[in-house]
Amino acid sequence: MTTRDQECEGLIFDLDGTLIDSAPDIAGGVNEYFAEQGWPQLEVGFVERFIGNGPRRLLLDMMVELGLPSDDETVDRAVKGYLAAYDRTPSRLTRFYEAVKEDLHLLHAAGFRLGICTNKPHALTLRILDILGIGHLFDAVAGADDVPACKPDPIHLLTVATRMGLAAGRWVYVGDTTVDQTTAARAGVPFYAVPWGTGRHLDVAPAYRLTRLSDLATLRQPLVEGDVQE
Repeated sequence: MTTRDQECEGLIFDLDGTLIDSAPDIAGGVNEYFAEQGWPQLEVGFVERFIGNGPRRLLLDMMVELGLPSDDETVDRAVKGYLAAYDRTPSRLTRFYEAVKEDLHLLHAAGFRLGICTNKPHALTLRILDILGIGHLFDAVAGADDVPACKPDPIHLLTVATRMGLAAGRWVYVGDTTVDQTTAARAGVPFYAVPWGTGRHLDVAPAYRLTRLSDLATLRQPLVEGDVQE
């Protein structure tokens, strides 16, 4: 629980679907590997449905859905091939959601400490942040392979907060999926949903539904007891 005398100091964000629309490049990596196997080419909208649980679950869930071979060995090869393809062009079609880049700079200038908790591989995450020109804004970044367990395990999110030096009750998590929402609930921190992508479909109280990231600037005021959203 948070208390009235605690001010929010940190904002931790999911990446894909929250700050950036990376689905076209993710789909491009998937389709490049699928083409090599003679498997069907997929629409971006189809691939987008499976993003959020990391590359292995992304591939496994799609392969099961499509009736493709999904034994461990086949999935392992698919993950390796997909990541190699994605790494070659990780941000060719990736775009920020509306006003996100400007709002990140605004929040940083307002004194918030910023972090990222994502199920994307860590090295790839850092590379994409640098390509997009926002890597320097974040005090800590943790990809799925940089922690003992990844989302929805709360240790992932709590590790980012610890690396940022954030005390309990002085930070929130921002995301777009039920995985993000569940992770925040398990970590015992307030969760805010973005208005784009799958975020608009999440069941959150109106006060925790953003219209844009700059709405978070109001959190420089003390948080109120009971702010944790299940």
